[in-house]
Amino acid sequence: MSQHQPPPVFDSASFLKNVTKLPGVYQMYDADGAILYVGKAKNLKNRLSSYFRATGLTPKTHALVKRIQAIEVTVTPSEAEALVLEHNLIKSQKPPFNILLRDDKSFPYIFISEGEPYPKLAFHRGPKKKKGQYFGPFPNASAVKETLNFLQRTFRVRQCEDSVFRSRTRPCLQYQIGRCTGPCVEAISVEDYAVDLAHTAMFLDGKSEVLQQELQVEMEQASQALDFERAAVVRDQITDLRQVQAQQVMEAGYSNQDVVACASESGVHCIHILYVRQGRIVGSKSYLPKTKLDSTEEDVLSAFLAHHYLGGAAMDVPPHIIISHKLADQSVIGEAVEKATGKQLKLTHNVRTYRAKWLAMALEAARQNLKNHLNNKQTLVTRFESLQDILGLDETPNRIECFDISHSSGELTVGSCVVFDQNGAKKSDYRRFNIEGIKAGDDYAAMEQVLTRRYTRLQKESSSMPDLVLIDGGKGQLSKAKAVVEELGIHDMMLIGVAKGTTRKPGFETLVLTSGAERVLKADSAALHLIQQIRDEAHRFAITGHKQRRDKKRRTSVLEGIPGVGPKRRKELLVHFGGLQEVLRANVDDLAKAPSISKKMAQEIYNVLHSE
Repeated sequence: MSQHQPPPVFDSASFLKNVTKLPGVYQMYDADGAILYVGKAKNLKNRLSSYFRATGLTPKTHALVKRIQAIEVTVTPSEAEALVLEHNLIKSQKPPFNILLRDDKSFPYIFISEGEPYPKLAFHRGPKKKKGQYFGPFPNASAVKETLNFLQRTFRVRQCEDSVFRSRTRPCLQYQIGRCTGPCVEAISVEDYAVDLAHTAMFLDGKSEVLQQELQVEMEQASQALDFERAAVVRDQITDLRQVQAQQVMEAGYSNQDVVACASESGVHCIHILYVRQGRIVGSKSYLPKTKLDSTEEDVLSAFLAHHYLGGAAMDVPPHIIISHKLADQSVIGEAVEKATGKQLKLTHNVRTYRAKWLAMALEAARQNLKNHLNNKQTLVTRFESLQDILGLDETPNRIECFDISHSSGELTVGSCVVFDQNGAKKSDYRRFNIEGIKAGDDYAAMEQVLTRRYTRLQKESSSMPDLVLIDGGKGQLSKAKAVVEELGIHDMMLIGVAKGTTRKPGFETLVLTSGAERVLKADSAALHLIQQIRDEAHRFAITGHKQRRDKKRRTSVLEGIPGVGPKRRKELLVHFGGLQEVLRANVDDLAKAPSISKKMAQEIYNVLHSE
């Protein structure tokens, strides 16, 4: 009988290297996929790093960290919204370690009492035992106080304690400064007070547009009745409402809907779902579906939706699903779900306002969790071993370098070199090369120059050589690489060209060997996913370098670099002539008329500007 194998240790180093610094929520899971802990952070990278310190952890935190096998993150627009989302996730998922480590404070609400002629508006935290309306939760006490301050200024509903209210014999200071209507001394009728209270509740419900319309009608009616004082009060209320953004990203509307986003990289896809119930995000989850040949993000999303909502895996089926991509069969999916469940289902990909922000959150979460998965050490080791098997190598390659070339119609060519080992991207060893002295658009010559400069330097410095070199290109690029390596007398270095294939789609790459043989790997091959990941990173690094070089040239004036012409003289020249084009048209005598420009300096400027 085989012994039970302990679960592998969570690779925190790889995870932390790639996690975002944005605000958001993180969910920790054990080896069985059960939720352990939900937390929020202003900076996810810093907060999550604190769990994996060598020293200083409390016993409870250490017990949590020992059980972690996976971490998922959901990025939010702000820390306050992360706090609300964290609260909702804890309520719905009840993670065991949140019970042990939680903050005893509950989320604050705004409370409107019932059963009295003049109900009060109040801050509330704790059990909802009193009879009345509760609005919230709010992310923190300051948000509640800010809202109460606005409501007191706008609708003037009382906020005093009942004991104070009952003992008043004359209006308090709030009445005198126009922040209360004086119900304690019946300075306002019960009917008029009820109207102000209803308007307050509408605002707290997020019905600002409807409320503004009602107030507009009320203002016009007061004006027609010649009650200009009342009309002025209502006018000020409308003005205040227009200045306040009542709608929050995390608390908007009352609909039930799922937000489903798909992201892909290096042949791997990630689906992330935000579950929105009664206008609030109550949960989220990421999936990493296994994909087959020629699987686009649209294909994966379509297959996932059908399986998730027809197969009973969903938390429930909401009437509305927001998706990240337009699907050819989205109406068919809706009809199929309706037949299977008896519920109408509408799929939408083009959304605005807070729904667009929800979708952006889901997309960012999918990208982050996919990035973490791709750079997980266990995933990388599996891919490296698969590459060893595919290429028939005696040992697993320990260091892989990949080269790519980027330019715009031959202009400002840049070559990139990225380095990967079994721990992932080794960004400290990345290098860029500005290519000079070649014919514009000659990618072969550019690749030859990059490889020569790279490996000549490594030889001089006696630095580590790669076991495997990937060249972004086909037989032509590979033959240049082979010639450079032979010229430099480098041995034991395997060269492979990565050609895009006839369709140029991910999954159809052709590997070109120095022997001339070609290999096409299966789309779900772990080795191919590793090659795609490294190639895509080299491509990104080259394009970024080219754009930076191009942008720097566009920002650089032709006047820069002229001896004796500093920032002050450049500015004076441009101001005097009205622009660079007029400076270029000017002759020596014209240039000499500019402030602080001598005849000799003018001649030197002219010679430099007209040297070609």
